[in-house]
Amino acid sequence: MEFLQDIAIRPYAVADATVVWQAVRESMGDLQPWMPWCHRDYSLRDSCGWLELQVKAFEQRTAFEFAIVSADGGYLGACGINQIDQPNHRANLGYWVRTSACRRGIATRAVRLIREWAFRNTDLSRLEIVVAVGNVASQRVAEKAGASREGVLKHRIFLHGVPHDAVMFSFT
Repeated sequence: MEFLQDIAIRPYAVADATVVWQAVRESMGDLQPWMPWCHRDYSLRDSCGWLELQVKAFEQRTAFEFAIVSADGGYLGACGINQIDQPNHRANLGYWVRTSACRRGIATRAVRLIREWAFRNTDLSRLEIVVAVGNVASQRVAEKAGASREGVLKHRIFLHGVPHDAVMFSFT
């Protein structure tokens, strides 16, 4: 586990399915507008299926998804390195924090932890954070974590079938 102050990140296990599902259900209103995978019928089966894929991906080094946990092991949210473009040593860095743990700097600390983990444990030289223009809270997290704002990309992401402009941030 990687620690910073009172939080840690650790690779996921399939056994995390229930706590992930509970956090998603709790946070549905905050997550659904910005996370294309989040839908009102998100189920425990969805959580199990995603975790099975992520555990394998971590082992195969094709993606690195982490649980954000409190000092006592409570589940706070997620952060990950995915969409790895190996020839260009680039990947996406994503994150979310459950609603009951928001506005405490948890996402910012988790982003710093995963940035350091990625640069120490992979050959990546660029991490990108792509945030919908309307997702001001996630933009603030990227800025507070020290990411460089590079600009706005037109129709860069699709959220629930609708194209959105996105702000590109990076760590190099």
